[in-house]
Amino acid sequence: MTDNVLPEFIFHHGGVSVPDLEQAKTWYASVLDFATEREFYIEAARAKVAMVRRGDLRFEIFEVEGAASLPEERRHPPQDVKTHGNKHVAFKVPDLERFLDVVEARGADVAFVVREKFGKGCFIRDCAGNLIEFVEENRS
Repeated sequence: MTDNVLPEFIFHHGGVSVPDLEQAKTWYASVLDFATEREFYIEAARAKVAMVRRGDLRFEIFEVEGAASLPEERRHPPQDVKTHGNKHVAFKVPDLERFLDVVEARGADVAFVVREKFGKGCFIRDCAGNLIEFVEENRS
C-alpha cells in the first residue's frame, strides 16, 4: 500500500516556439544572459530545439517546421489572458527598475510595466513576441 503524499518536484524549464532558432539563441544570450546548454532535433515534431540555461533557469526553444506565427493578441499581456492556455513564465528580480534599465539598454521590447502596492513587474517580448514576466515582490 502506498501513501497519498505527492513526491516533491521543482521547476525545470519553460518552452517557447520561435520562427528562427539561431535568432532566438542570440536574443536569449544577449538580452537575458542565457547560454546554450544543448541542441537536438525532435523528429515527431519536426523541430530543431535548443535548451538554454542561466544558472538553474532553463528555456527550451523550438523552431518547428511549418509553425504558425504568434497571434497579435498573444503579444499583449492584458489581451493574452483573455485566451485560455499557458500564458508565460515569470522570474523574480530584486530591483525591477535596475532590471528594466539593463534590458532596455540591451534592446529588449518592454510590453507592459506594472507598479502596484503589492509589487512591481514587467513583461518583455522575446524576438518572436513571446511574453516573459519579471516581478519584484513587495517586501512589506
